Amino acid sequence: MTAFPQAFTDMLSATYGPETSARVLAALGSEAPSVPIRYNPFRRPQAETENAGFTPVPWSPHGFLLSERPNFTLDPLFHAGCYYVQDSSAMFVGELLRRVLPEMEPGVRMLDLCAAPGGKTTDAAASLRERFGDRFSLLANEVMRNRFTILRGNVRSWGDPRVGVTSLDPAAFGRESGVFDILLTDVPCSGEGMFRKDPRALEEWSPETVSFCASRQRRILSDAWPALRDGGILIYATCTFNPTENDGNVRWIAEELGAEVLDLGEGGPGILRTPAGGYALLPGLVPGEGQYAAVLRKNGDGLASGDPFRIFRAIMPEPVDTAAPLYDVDRQTALNYLHGDALHLPDAPVGLLTLTYRGVPLGPAKNIGFRCNNLYPKDRRIRMDIPKYDEE
Repeated sequence: MTAFPQAFTDMLSATYGPETSARVLAALGSEAPSVPIRYNPFRRPQAETENAGFTPVPWSPHGFLLSERPNFTLDPLFHAGCYYVQDSSAMFVGELLRRVLPEMEPGVRMLDLCAAPGGKTTDAAASLRERFGDRFSLLANEVMRNRFTILRGNVRSWGDPRVGVTSLDPAAFGRESGVFDILLTDVPCSGEGMFRKDPRALEEWSPETVSFCASRQRRILSDAWPALRDGGILIYATCTFNPTENDGNVRWIAEELGAEVLDLGEGGPGILRTPAGGYALLPGLVPGEGQYAAVLRKNGDGLASGDPFRIFRAIMPEPVDTAAPLYDVDRQTALNYLHGDALHLPDAPVGLLTLTYRGVPLGPAKNIGFRCNNLYPKDRRIRMDIPKYDEE
């Protein structure tokens, strides 16, 4: 059983009660993390089989829990953006977005302010596209350059051309007023929801860290707040369980920045409602690592104005050149391609190709006959050794 700081256990008991606290601590200390994925509804492979043995995530139409963890790196469909590996409790943020979309008009503009690694961005992209088709804009931002690289790769793999990625300080957005209809802030936090996955998160936790994170979260929100139009929607999220970073900040947003906390109904199985109107997903109560979220409407009434693409150069996903002939390959060839290996495709057309696996585009290659030049981006290639597979 994992030992937790006394201040942490005291906080849990005071916030959620001794019985719930005991369930959370037991889950964090002795249960293995779940294995969740979320499908991309716009990238379905050919000859897709039923999800035998998969358990649906109640609050995500495309989310499932797997019975065991496969090696995702060795699945070409993972690299092709057919699905995203995302904590099931984090998927609830996407459910809250879906609950407010009916009041939005086509052309909605959304900013995911602290977007890396891209789980909530890709979830939002799917929901926006399902409701509005091409009539939306979603910007995913990450100020940390190393995390931005991961975000950019995941957004490109997802493959939605209406999603752009940027790496700007939140204050850069705040210099433009009323640009966005929806602002998602999954703010950097003390990481209590990472305790099972990252031992460093537990080692670095302290009441002082919680206070520091709460102050930083308020600064981020203050800096970006002007970019949200009057009457626009803020989705505030953390992966913590403590009230300082959660309900405390939601009340601060409402009182100091000027917003109304929205009641969007009950959350779902195991999801708790908090005193300030938020939603708490806790390990032991739900099959996930933990999430907090609340939805607020900015005071005032007005439409988004200005051009979100005017204040920076958005780096858009690089779509696969589907004008080039498509050439479907087996799993071994797909993995060799994703590894960056030179290929030999004697039956493929000569010239620029789009390689596919089970009908899903992987990326470009140039066949020159005796060999095929690999044009898959170097920063996205598989680094582990590729095993040999029997022919499919």
